[in-house]
Amino acid sequence: MIGSAYKNKGVQPLLDAVEMYLPCPTDVENIALDLDNDEEEKKVSNNPDDPLVALAFKLEDGRYGQLTYVRTYQGTLRKGETIFNTRTGKKVKVGRLVRMHSNEMEEIEEAGSGDIVGLFGVDCASGDTFCDSKVNWSMSSMHVPAPVISLAITPVDNKAQDNMSKALNRFSKEDPTFKTFVDHETSETIISGMGELHLEVYIERMKREYKAEVVVGAPRVAYREAITQHADFNYTHKKQTGGSGQFGRVGGYMEPLEEEEYEFIDQIVGGAIPREYIPSCDKGFQASMEKGLLIGAPITGVRCLINDGSYHAVDSSDMAFQQASKGAFKEGYKKAGPVIMEPIMKVAVEGPSEFQGAIMGSLNQRRGMIVGTSEEGSYTVVEADMPLSEMFGYSTTLRSLTQGKAEFTMEFSTYKQVPKSVSEELIKEYEDSRKNG
Repeated sequence: MIGSAYKNKGVQPLLDAVEMYLPCPTDVENIALDLDNDEEEKKVSNNPDDPLVALAFKLEDGRYGQLTYVRTYQGTLRKGETIFNTRTGKKVKVGRLVRMHSNEMEEIEEAGSGDIVGLFGVDCASGDTFCDSKVNWSMSSMHVPAPVISLAITPVDNKAQDNMSKALNRFSKEDPTFKTFVDHETSETIISGMGELHLEVYIERMKREYKAEVVVGAPRVAYREAITQHADFNYTHKKQTGGSGQFGRVGGYMEPLEEEEYEFIDQIVGGAIPREYIPSCDKGFQASMEKGLLIGAPITGVRCLINDGSYHAVDSSDMAFQQASKGAFKEGYKKAGPVIMEPIMKVAVEGPSEFQGAIMGSLNQRRGMIVGTSEEGSYTVVEADMPLSEMFGYSTTLRSLTQGKAEFTMEFSTYKQVPKSVSEELIKEYEDSRKNG
């Protein structure tokens, strides 16, 4: 369809086409996840008399505060009623219910199944589900993919600092895949997301909507560290100061874990470590996972098992066993063949067939692994697994290679071990930054 909403051209044919070709809401089977029964799938009916299930799919800064766009899937949403946010478990009272006509609002009393309406004064995030007290369903899984790319941003002055804070707070609510935090070591504000373009859009919005001028630091890839082999540890933490000291010994082993990020197993028998200090050991191991020894990246995929230890009646404490576990983890980690893992993206490049060779060459140059190619008329689609660190600036390269006729899409696929040469380079960079920092 072609037209212009600004000049009101082609709008009616578009609406006619929607009515003619797109499925009626009752033709589509919508599935919700029952949070009370281990996310069991439930079919959502279109019955206005069934329990309410509604999805907040878009947030907007309106004249009267946050405007939340809601799509009612099941049941009826009524003004003045109390509904539940199934993600946070908080009760929300429906104060104002409006039907939107572009930027005009029409106050309404209720919204039935299939209606898209606006709510005011509701504290929620994009993707939250609202229900009444009869069900606890979610229209989307609680799983949000981890960010794969980070940028450091610095406001140019104090006014920009305030505006940047407002913008980041808003964007975090709008988009669950957008994350922001302050790096305690460098005191920089870090924004993380799913790709270069994702973050570029938010930086542009900061400038345009919030008048927040920021300086953008170099992109940082979310590397991970992992272990490759079984390693034993047996570490004694002993510290004597005036008065009571600190004492704790932790023995056991660590090994790689495939499916999960971390697992702690307690096989202490005979009270070698008192029961009240077992959680302290777990805490110490988890704290050690936050920062690896190779490049300071988070560690993933480790099972820590303790089966031996000793304590002192006076000097042992929660802190002593936490420190003992940190020391034990460090000792084992060095022997467990630590490696650096990098995010691998699933990339699809689409362009005219005449440029297929150039496209494949550009992907191979960037450590890409071609997975397959397919022809669609005069166009070719090349699919490859690419390290994210090699994808920066690829859009510019691709445009110049193909006279601007090709485009690419990418999504996160998995983490894989980096080649030895790249690993050595990353470790050297990390060590240099620590010396200079």
